[in-house]
Amino acid sequence: MGESANASFDPQDFLAKVGRGKTISTYRKDQIVFAQGEVADTIFYIQRGRVKVVVLSDQGKEAVVGILEPGQFFGEGCLNGHSLRISTTTAMEECVITSIMKTAMLTALHSEPKFSELFMAYLLTRNSRIEEDLIDQLFNSSEKRLARLLLLLAHFGKEGSPKPIDIDVSQETLAEMIGTTRSRVSFFMNKFRKLGLISYNGKIEVHNSMLNAVLHDKPEIKRDEETNSA
Repeated sequence: MGESANASFDPQDFLAKVGRGKTISTYRKDQIVFAQGEVADTIFYIQRGRVKVVVLSDQGKEAVVGILEPGQFFGEGCLNGHSLRISTTTAMEECVITSIMKTAMLTALHSEPKFSELFMAYLLTRNSRIEEDLIDQLFNSSEKRLARLLLLLAHFGKEGSPKPIDIDVSQETLAEMIGTTRSRVSFFMNKFRKLGLISYNGKIEVHNSMLNAVLHDKPEIKRDEETNSA
């Protein structure tokens, strides 16, 4: 029996259950969900865990372009004419992911307004995040970009207290994501710790003082950036 439009349709229930054109899989840490260059005919939705998005250049250089969290879709480029994957996605921890065939996704989008609204909200939020990241790259110092990235990974701005960053994010990955070197990230991280903005206890813990430093652009951050970029 198909999943047709009805008043009781629940988008989250739709994404959480196996159905026509849908499967749910568990991925172990470091397992590839899809690889760059593979045929693109499926959209994915993260129920649990986080996924890293990496792009490989023609010269063989890798660049981390994003970290995806529960509640996010990925691989939706196939809906817009991309026949091949343009990136590689890898589980950063154990993940539960719903995969939806392109035909099933299009059917749901066309027949279920509630699902269409949820997917559109995701696209709008993602585009806003891309614009914010672009502005950061153009106008903010690498130190401030790192601070903002740590705040995002710690879920600042969401309901509840900030969470320790419990995924294995190396300094190399952080450097790639903010467009600087690993040595610069190491320098900034040590500085953040000395200033009491973060702490290490097996996991990176980001304190409220980090948010204040970013919002108010504390002078010591600015002075340090000017000194080290000279």
